[in-house]
Amino acid sequence: MIASLSGIVLAVNGATAIIEVGGVGLHVSLTPGHARELRVGTAARIRTALIVREDELALYGFADDDGREVFDLLRGVSGVGPKSAMAVLASMTPADIAFAVAREDDSAFRKVSGIGPKTAKLIVVSLAGKIQVAPSSGERSASAESSIANNVLIALIGLGWSERVAAQAVDDAMMSANESERESEPFLLRTALAQLGPAAAKGDRR
Repeated sequence: MIASLSGIVLAVNGATAIIEVGGVGLHVSLTPGHARELRVGTAARIRTALIVREDELALYGFADDDGREVFDLLRGVSGVGPKSAMAVLASMTPADIAFAVAREDDSAFRKVSGIGPKTAKLIVVSLAGKIQVAPSSGERSASAESSIANNVLIALIGLGWSERVAAQAVDDAMMSANESERESEPFLLRTALAQLGPAAAKGDRR
């Protein structure tokens, strides 16, 4: 098993690169974002996964251990092959994937090309309790905002608004709020209720 490689970047083309290691050029499949970080003629160290099939040996590369670990977990899901796993990693960071699984949000995976509704749901179910990735500070902030918005949504539904109407009001409140205001449930609830005011006066809560 080739777990990593270090060498000189000979070529980068789209989502692939050729890395020279000990005089041998190795073709590695990457996510487009990772490939854009490489520069021809410079040294690179890439974590890798070697996929062995009857008709080929394929190397898939990752910027860090988290990417490699999530790739292996995704490949363990029925219906998800190496290319589909890379497509998920091209669209979502490992922390995004962990967050979506924790929230049981299969919609995040349905947005990935080649991942259908059934496979998306299976990814969430199969990875539950298996994926542990520490989010960055920005991702922690986004996670906190999502939790606050969800609490406001639940409060509005409890007041009699339908989920559809309440969700739109919360989205509008989040869009109009600044960074500190997005961290205040009371502020967001007041803002959402103010937006829903005219509809409430008409008795339209559907």
